[in-house]
Amino acid sequence: MNPGERKAAIGLAGIFGLRMLGLFFILPVFTLYADNLAGSTPTLIGVAIGAYGLTQAILQVPMGMVSDRIGRKPVIIGGLAVFALGSVVAALSGSIYGVIAGRALQGCGAIAAAVMALAADVTREQQRTKIMAIIGMSVGLAFMIALIVAPSVAAWMGLSGIFWVTAALAVIAMALLYLFVPQIAERSHDRDIRPGTFRQVLRNPDLLRLDFSVMALHTILTASFVVLPVVIENQIGLPRPDHWEVYVPVMVASVLFLFPAIGVGEAKKIMHRVVAASVLLLVLGEIGLADSLYVGPWAVVIALLVHFTAFNILESSLPSLISRFSPPQAKGAALGVFSTCQFIGAFVGGSLGGYLFGRFGAEGVFVFAAIVAACWFLMALGLRSPDEARAAQGQWREA
Repeated sequence: MNPGERKAAIGLAGIFGLRMLGLFFILPVFTLYADNLAGSTPTLIGVAIGAYGLTQAILQVPMGMVSDRIGRKPVIIGGLAVFALGSVVAALSGSIYGVIAGRALQGCGAIAAAVMALAADVTREQQRTKIMAIIGMSVGLAFMIALIVAPSVAAWMGLSGIFWVTAALAVIAMALLYLFVPQIAERSHDRDIRPGTFRQVLRNPDLLRLDFSVMALHTILTASFVVLPVVIENQIGLPRPDHWEVYVPVMVASVLFLFPAIGVGEAKKIMHRVVAASVLLLVLGEIGLADSLYVGPWAVVIALLVHFTAFNILESSLPSLISRFSPPQAKGAALGVFSTCQFIGAFVGGSLGGYLFGRFGAEGVFVFAAIVAACWFLMALGLRSPDEARAAQGQWREA
């Protein structure tokens, strides 16, 4: 990367990571503290965790297409402002319904597609994989920071403090947009958006497999975190502020596997196979979490290591792959569909996770996640490499 691309990569990864940090912040603590909210039930707790995903899913494609027309930065700034407002609403609420409303409003700031499309705009084609991988890794880093910091913040400031922190993170992300991301000459995006092009995005089998992949990944993640805080508290016996003592070593150890896996996949051009292998690993991790409930604390830790290793690899590699398969003339729309599926997964995972937890306990949630991952593995076996896809569809040309 040249200096301008490196600066843009830092800024966009920071924006995406800070926003996802705000969304991830409630995962390791919400189930533990939501009992203090008026009207709280296991099902409503799950809905609150996943509520942002529903509004994100509805708005990602429209916002991605709007960014194709009016430019990326106005959409990103507006989305971050709405996200901050939703955080304030949740922070001021004393009932589970108010938190659900705030989380839904957070989701209305649907900027994921615009951020990834801007990343493609400000980099050369041969550097695009790197910036998408950096953005993907920022999500994994945000997830790790949330697991480490959120338990202490919640113990110190309460649940409302978590939402005040997320509002502040959105403001910091706005500053990063102007400090790090260069102003680019806006091309006429609107002439590139044609119905036939959008149909091409929806009919491409590799894009659809990646869309399903990100939906399944976030279904599993959100459902698992409806119950993981409770499992760590009950099975391992750690008090709430000390949950980081499990998360930190597990996440650090899992990151050690991330770079070799991506390095081998990129060098040998087999990232599509790395994805399939990581999904199989995720199946084993969820089965291990279900079994660990009958084994003991160390079984929980080992299963978490397997789970997070697979998650980090997949979260880092999927955005890069989607950018390579996307038609150049409709990256905003293609990335919008991808982001929509991601947040549908978050909503489904949170809602079903809460219901299954109330009905079948933690084991039922982990079994559900394992079934989703197994179906995903069968689908992922059909994913081609970008080079194979381009060879089969010679009409695709890079912008």
